[in-house]
Amino acid sequence: MQPPLLADISTLLLRDLEGFQREIALFPDDDTLWKAPPGVRNAAGNLGLHVAGNIQHFIGHLLGGVPYSRNRDAEFSRRSGTRSEIVAELGRAIAAVRDVLPRLSAEQLDATFDGAGTAVPVSVRRFLLHLCTHAAFHLGQAGYLRRIVTGDTRSTNTVSSARLT
Repeated sequence: MQPPLLADISTLLLRDLEGFQREIALFPDDDTLWKAPPGVRNAAGNLGLHVAGNIQHFIGHLLGGVPYSRNRDAEFSRRSGTRSEIVAELGRAIAAVRDVLPRLSAEQLDATFDGAGTAVPVSVRRFLLHLCTHAAFHLGQAGYLRRIVTGDTRSTNTVSSARLT
């Protein structure tokens, strides 16, 4: 049986990854996805690639053994691509969450996450919670970037409590 906390983490990650897909889809064209206002280094396209790469690497690859070769530098250096590419990468991250998290046991959650890359040991559970807040943080950034570069104030209701079920 899946530990209850894993169901909650899955719900949050899926809500935010699916919300990220909707946010990317609201950009009017592919070029605008890669625009950022002065003083902002990363466009929404970079943030989408980064979140998708993060989830595929840590959850899919390290926790689930799914083959994946991450290029973190490219997540931030890329300056072009299509909305459909970013949505597809986020879709692969969604698949990793759906595939891997239900397979984790309570013992695995309590174990030290060797791949976390933190200065001090951290449990898999705590690192998964970190991934939730990390995804939500960048999703919020992408939403504001879209509003700033497009002038479109529509909301995707990404963090609506209605999406917690």
